Amino acid sequence: MISVRNVLTALALAFTAYLGARGLWWTEPVPQPLVVFATLGLYLATTWLCIFWEQPIVRADTGEDAADVSARGPTVLPVWGGVLALASAAIVPSAIAYAVGPDARTASFATWYLGGIGALMTIVMVRRRPWVAWIGIVLLAVASMLWMGPVDALALGLVGSVVWVAVAQLLVRSLDRAARDTSRLAQLQRAASAWQAAQLVRRRERRVQVQRALAVAGPVLSRTVARGGRLDDEDRRRARIAEGSLRDEIRAPKLLDDAVREQLREARGRGATVTVLDEGWLDGLDQASLDSVRARLADAVRASTSARLFIRTSPDERIAATVVGRSASGPGLSDEDVVDLWVEIPRAPESDEGDEEGHAPRPGGGGDPGREAE
Repeated sequence: MISVRNVLTALALAFTAYLGARGLWWTEPVPQPLVVFATLGLYLATTWLCIFWEQPIVRADTGEDAADVSARGPTVLPVWGGVLALASAAIVPSAIAYAVGPDARTASFATWYLGGIGALMTIVMVRRRPWVAWIGIVLLAVASMLWMGPVDALALGLVGSVVWVAVAQLLVRSLDRAARDTSRLAQLQRAASAWQAAQLVRRRERRVQVQRALAVAGPVLSRTVARGGRLDDEDRRRARIAEGSLRDEIRAPKLLDDAVREQLREARGRGATVTVLDEGWLDGLDQASLDSVRARLADAVRASTSARLFIRTSPDERIAATVVGRSASGPGLSDEDVVDLWVEIPRAPESDEGDEEGHAPRPGGGGDPGREAE
């Protein structure tokens, strides 16, 4: 596959091979040719290892595997690779200067290491070892100036090597900054998309709530307007049922489905006072658990004969909602109403037995939710 990374790798490979080949293009006899061959072998092996070796690590800033990161940019050079590069920067200039002899130290086949070590340190810089690269350049500068003099070293390629490494550092920093900005923009885009989706959901929910409110209260309001506010007992009963239904939609939408709404309307229709309250304890429930809770709630309301019904969600980790029914112990309703219904609806869909029986509160049980709701 042709990519920018593969093209740059091929260029680095070709350029370092060319610099190594220059060291073999002798224009005069070399006193120590074996040293030249060994030095070239060390240089090329070190350079190509620094180009191709990928360290199997996971980057701490992104948590991604090195194989995924390498698809976007160079990984960090292993420590042993940096040590090998520094060893080459220290050995190659002195070995070549010794091998070619004092008379040929400024010849083109003897000064290739100025560009060669510069290219190696450029690769090390791209592999994210800036301190190693600059130390290698310092070693190259010291050795070349000692063997051929400062003026010849600067004129024959030392300046170019320094410029290569500096430009490589600037490019790496620029690319890293661009990558961070791109990642930040992608995060912002995802956040904006999530916010937009949430707004669409909220608008859809509000539209549904408005349509439901119009369906519940619209006929009552139309009748009230048509009669000029003069309502008979049946109209008032319908208005109270509509008001209670609207309160349910506002206070406890997660407890409601069509079956629960129908049972609540029937309970209010027979004269019961119904209070439904959700304080957010159902937010973590999945859809299957919610369906189970609503089905149990509809059954509990259907079976109730209490004059007052109090339905509240529960903070208990096992109980989703509690239904409390209270009726007068004598004629009329008073603060001494007895609890004649107590249903605890579990959160889990299973365990159907024994959870929907109405019973009075257990002795010493944690208070009366119906009394608290009042």
